[in-house]
Amino acid sequence: MITIEKLMYLEKQEIEQEATTLTGDDIHFLITLLSEKDDKIRYAALLLLQSRSAAFSDVYPYWEVFLQKLNSKNSYQRSIGLMLIAENARWDTENKMDNALEAYFKLLRDEKPITVRQCIQALHRIIPYKNNLVAQIADELISLETAEIRESMQKTVLTDILSVLTAIRKQQPSDKIDAYIVRALSSDILDRKAKKEIEKVLTGI
Repeated sequence: MITIEKLMYLEKQEIEQEATTLTGDDIHFLITLLSEKDDKIRYAALLLLQSRSAAFSDVYPYWEVFLQKLNSKNSYQRSIGLMLIAENARWDTENKMDNALEAYFKLLRDEKPITVRQCIQALHRIIPYKNNLVAQIADELISLETAEIRESMQKTVLTDILSVLTAIRKQQPSDKIDAYIVRALSSDILDRKAKKEIEKVLTGI
């Protein structure tokens, strides 16, 4: 049984094992704790739900809760929403992701650069299970204007975008993706180390 006290002292290395023991009541309790003001409690609840979602489908029924969080005024709640939606895309037999994309894509242009990064990175959890949406996801990423992002974050955001696009490219080769990657590699945003790392992934481009 999950309690506040247990969450307070839960170590990261215990998350995966603890997630396998969750009951329906535990999951419901953890969902309520996602709005908890205490960072430690809220974060522990998120980690448990993410870990549970990676192996079991019983968090998926709370999809609408996560979807509502995408429009929250609180950036932490927006991040929680996008991460749990991404983690539960694997269980989305009802194709709710199709209708959630518009709200999800808004976070690619969020006022908080960290939320933008989390949104892009979480796409790695979605694309293996949503083959019908990967072209749309690629187009949205390609349309992002990295120049509008805080200069200190441009390199990391572009690197995140390229990471997702290369993963999509393996599923669905695309001339548009290849052209974008070539432009990114020839830009001044990425340093030499970042370019080399991307080039290692891109065999045959």
